[in-house]
Amino acid sequence: MIVYESLFGNTREIADAIGEGVKEAHPDAEVECVAVVDAVPERIGPTDLLVVGGPTHIRGMTTGMSRKMGLKAERQEAEKGERPFTPEEGAEGPGVRDWFHDTLPKAHTGTHAAAAFDTRADMRLAGAAASGIARRLRGHGYELVAEPEGFIIEDTEGPLRAGERDRARAWGAALQVA
Repeated sequence: MIVYESLFGNTREIADAIGEGVKEAHPDAEVECVAVVDAVPERIGPTDLLVVGGPTHIRGMTTGMSRKMGLKAERQEAEKGERPFTPEEGAEGPGVRDWFHDTLPKAHTGTHAAAAFDTRADMRLAGAAASGIARRLRGHGYELVAEPEGFIIEDTEGPLRAGERDRARAWGAALQVA
């Protein structure tokens, strides 16, 4: 199960590529990519591997305020005719931080494999959401099977840097599925 938060589609693209990589390495695996707004406990259920990712805002995981600020800035640029405004479905809803707090149950006994990723701009002091996601996964009883990984977007809203989709596919293929 791959759970992601995406505002403008970059993180969704990375989640899809990770899923492709897992499927390539484990052809019999059932892989599902789910937007965080649809990742209810019943849908997640028992899983051999839980991969969670989101965009980096203000050097870490998004907050309700940072999502609103980012969407507002994009909307204003669109109104000026600078670029089209096409947020992802559910972008204005809760993010991964909220999901950990309100939705994801603690893992049951036994080993529960997990991995964390983010999308981020290639800027000095940009930060990384993946480390916070990884910390919360461990706090919920999951064991990380890979170091948290960041995938680069151009500018602050994308698109993905050339080659990042392939890198995400390779990262997904390298994840250890129970």
